[in-house]
Amino acid sequence: MNKPEVSFLGAPVETDLTKLDARIAILGVPHGWPYPRAGSTAGCADAPAAVRRRSQRLSRFRGNWDFDLDRPMDLSLMVDAGDVPGDATDGPGNSRRTTDAVRAILEGGAVPICIGGDDSVPIPILRAYEGAGRPITILQIDAHLDFRDEMDGVRDGYSSPMRRASEMAHVERIIQVGLRGVGSARASDVEDARAAGNLLVTARELRELGVPWLLEQVAQDASVFVAFDGDGLDPSVFPAVSALTPGGLAYAEARDLLAGIGPRLAGAAFTEFVPALDVHDLSALVLSRMISILSESARSPTGQVKRDLTWG
Repeated sequence: MNKPEVSFLGAPVETDLTKLDARIAILGVPHGWPYPRAGSTAGCADAPAAVRRRSQRLSRFRGNWDFDLDRPMDLSLMVDAGDVPGDATDGPGNSRRTTDAVRAILEGGAVPICIGGDDSVPIPILRAYEGAGRPITILQIDAHLDFRDEMDGVRDGYSSPMRRASEMAHVERIIQVGLRGVGSARASDVEDARAAGNLLVTARELRELGVPWLLEQVAQDASVFVAFDGDGLDPSVFPAVSALTPGGLAYAEARDLLAGIGPRLAGAAFTEFVPALDVHDLSALVLSRMISILSESARSPTGQVKRDLTWG
């Protein structure tokens, strides 16, 4: 892996994935599978470095009380595994390297929390879970359905991650939260997603029904993978995305949703952050907090991250 200039929240750096000694491994995945027309999502490749830089201002508070979680911010079981080497034009190569890196992290007994990259990077990340002793449930936070079969001849692009995930035998269920507005989804895509058994929850429905209701839809014994697209949040909370859509999740809703996953966490991918569009580093700050909250909430009452996945 490529060594980062600074680590996430000052965590130790270990880019040799065969030597991991951690429960949480931060992995940058700058490059996914590009479309012929790159568009504004090309700026997502800068996200891992931008999040790490912004997290430095929080790193000095490690050990101090975290009121979001009602305990000190520890993160002692975290390492930064660096970035997956990539090329903005090499979709197949990026995909292969990402799957290999995530699989190595899983085989080392750590939970991968990945920082993309555009929303194509969850596809190779999820493929690394093939062969798990337990199937996974995907909790997607996103304004968009991401269920196109292909766009411009590309089947593994950022409009297709949930379609590809639904085809994976090791994915048991998909819950899609924060849907709103208009995107690339057609009526047939919505019908296909529902036919696949996906639970589609609009941002309005989440606000009406509440986060506790949503968490009840996730089985207590599930192994949960969080696919977090920045545009799932309201633009007032997270402005630095390529597809701004009003009416998204509030910070408190996203915080409580991630904290509620707890030791069920099997992994995560945070995507679609475009640092060049950020305002006063607000989005980088929010993303840093989302990652730290998810990481800390995954710790069991004994202070350990739950590791009950068997990779065969």
